[in-house]
Amino acid sequence: MPKPNDAVALVLGGGGARGAYQAGVLRAIARRKPALNIPILTGISAGALNMAFLASHPGSMARATEDLVALWLSIVPERVFDVNPGGLLANVFRWGSRLLSGGLGKHESMRGLVETTPLRSFLRTSLASTESDRITGIEENIASGRLRAIALSATSYSTGQSVTWVQGNDVSLWQRPQRRSELARLSVEHVMASAALPLLFPAVRVGDEWYGDGGIRLTAPLSPALHLGATRILTISTRYQRSRAEADESQIAGYPPPAQVLGVLYNAIFLDLIDQDIVRLELMNELLRQMPPEKETDLSVVDILVLRPSQDLGRLSSKYEPRLPSFFRFLSRGLGTTKTASPDILSLVMFQRDYIEALVKLGESDAEAQWDRIDRFLEPGIPSD
Repeated sequence: MPKPNDAVALVLGGGGARGAYQAGVLRAIARRKPALNIPILTGISAGALNMAFLASHPGSMARATEDLVALWLSIVPERVFDVNPGGLLANVFRWGSRLLSGGLGKHESMRGLVETTPLRSFLRTSLASTESDRITGIEENIASGRLRAIALSATSYSTGQSVTWVQGNDVSLWQRPQRRSELARLSVEHVMASAALPLLFPAVRVGDEWYGDGGIRLTAPLSPALHLGATRILTISTRYQRSRAEADESQIAGYPPPAQVLGVLYNAIFLDLIDQDIVRLELMNELLRQMPPEKETDLSVVDILVLRPSQDLGRLSSKYEPRLPSFFRFLSRGLGTTKTASPDILSLVMFQRDYIEALVKLGESDAEAQWDRIDRFLEPGIPSD
């Protein structure tokens, strides 16, 4: 007999610092269901960090989520990127000189706006990796049967493809136009590659290719979970679902500053695609439910539960903006983060304790408020509403 929740998948998308919200939701769920086990984990960007941590943790879901929240609460900007004014200025001038030179002369390659060496060191310490950066706990959990598979996605700048790295038992790889999967022994570099925010963070080399954030090219974010055999999917979005009136309200006065343009761009990359994929899955489920019994098909309904924040996380970040590191705050204001009501681009990189704490608390309260839906979903054989 299959174990309860044997084919449930947890799918976490990107959002930079917003990943702390996902950690808060998961901790609230695990407190209510400390024996819960979710065997299929897939993640992109910040979601990849969360998934790698849970997949490698030796303890129960309750213990793992407590430690995941503690991990997020230990993050400060200095542990993610170099906040030294000299380093930031050097990158800005390097970009400017490269642009103004027209590519002539000898110039260093234009990499990310910030240097993420601190993040790599932090992950090496936090993910219990070996000297080769391999995340050893994943293998142990797969061998014990607690974990069926984990998949992390990144975008290959070298080929333009979306690549999903998979580690698990009895995995069947897949390939689609501009998408491919690969077996891998996951390491810190895979997590770094999946979380490399375009332009802001430098690309990461894995094997012979250079990679950036997994949300750039993955047009079907739910697909890795489906390919790995999920029959139910729990996903935690970091996008606040605005009402029609809120959606029609302008976030700026006058010409859009760069921060607003970048915020729209990053939302399109990290959040729009998964929302579109959810709609596609729900439409397919409805078609399958209406199909006459005599019309047999290999397809089956995949139940999905989407949890979302009850507040706009971009608007929330503006409350904590004055406490950013001074020079980083100076640069961000130069982009116009104070000229928009919802500085979404700022919320992605606001790795500071007070904002992280607010995200965790919001995630916990949102999960408690929706507990009836969550509980029904996690009961085997009972579809969510």
